[in-house]
Amino acid sequence: MDYLEIEGGHPLSGEVTISGAKNAALPIIAATLLSDKPVKLTNLPNVVDIRTLLKLLAMLGAKVEHNNTEALIDCSEITSTKAVYDIVAQMRASILVLGPLLSRFKHCSVSLPGGCAIGQRPIDLHIKAVESLGATVTLKEGYVVAEAKDGLVGGKIIFDKITVGGTENAVMAAAMANGVTEIVNAAKEPEVVQLCQMLDMGGAKIEGIGTSRLKVYGTNGVPLEYKEAIDIIPDRIEAGTYLCVGAITNSEITLNKVNCEHIQTSIEKLESMGCSFSQDGDSLTIHPAQKLKGVNIITTEYPGFPTDMQAQFMAVATLAEDESLIEERLFENRFMHVSELNRLGADIWLKGNTAAVRPVKELHGAEVMATDLRASSALVIASLAAKGKSKIRRIYHLDRGYDRLEEKLSQLGAKITRKSS
Repeated sequence: MDYLEIEGGHPLSGEVTISGAKNAALPIIAATLLSDKPVKLTNLPNVVDIRTLLKLLAMLGAKVEHNNTEALIDCSEITSTKAVYDIVAQMRASILVLGPLLSRFKHCSVSLPGGCAIGQRPIDLHIKAVESLGATVTLKEGYVVAEAKDGLVGGKIIFDKITVGGTENAVMAAAMANGVTEIVNAAKEPEVVQLCQMLDMGGAKIEGIGTSRLKVYGTNGVPLEYKEAIDIIPDRIEAGTYLCVGAITNSEITLNKVNCEHIQTSIEKLESMGCSFSQDGDSLTIHPAQKLKGVNIITTEYPGFPTDMQAQFMAVATLAEDESLIEERLFENRFMHVSELNRLGADIWLKGNTAAVRPVKELHGAEVMATDLRASSALVIASLAAKGKSKIRRIYHLDRGYDRLEEKLSQLGAKITRKSS
């Protein structure tokens, strides 16, 4: 089993190029099912989750040519509309094939999903969305079986709570439906925005992109078509993670190919901790604080503070000069990294969904274990600042979402090595 060995305490410097956003690429890959012509995707991150979803599409009959950051996907001859358990269990995002398969082929079976253990994240909102468009859905032997014999019909989808995946499945389901679909309380994340822009470019006209109320004009069963490649937006979570690396190691680091608007909340929180920034086009440089201040964070939907950055900021807060409070409002199990950060010398206390991060003078190397994707990066961040060597195990979580993490950190001067045991 691979693990990372990190010798902390070294100042870093230099530049790092931000990869394409995994969370934008996954729904866009699923959306290629809505076209009967080849679709080219560029700036894909080279991570496990992307390869897993491409493998699922190939199992459905798609022709997939994939070369690290580019893919050509031809879904003209889909031979199956059943997404089997063996692959769906590896990744929750596989549920994103539900909307496009149902919209184009009028029936599908999708296994109940697996993925990170950071909370229940039920798919009932996905199911209610397609039912609002006329689908009949049953749960049978661990599969979501959906059918719309005469095709989906435009309707009104009202989400009781904001759901990124549910919004993505809803707009994809509505794309080839008959008539107009209105989606109320839609997610506004940049990844949702890019998916909507893609669908709009392909022929399903969408009004209200970037707002909480979307109107999708379905194509009445006509497949979408793309004459240009879809270039995946930069990964705002990867960008935020490297900013946290700069903050905790007291290092000046420049990020290239970054969308600063997408990471505004991370920038503002780091500014409140004493860091400063300079921007030049799509490059952003973090200038570290003389002394890190404590921070108060409440996770919420975009454009608020992202839950996917909570663990990384908690790692930075361990070395602040005063106490920080972090409240997690989106997922009930997303503090599993706390005990591992404490093994590195942090002083973090939990009460319900709030963590109090008390200041310590230094962190020290230890052997720790990753529990989910973002928790893994928090352990890397803390280990880079800790004195001595750390071993981070179960790094397959990292490989799901970070493109060449140890390579990029090594370019900045980090002492980080992947080893096997």
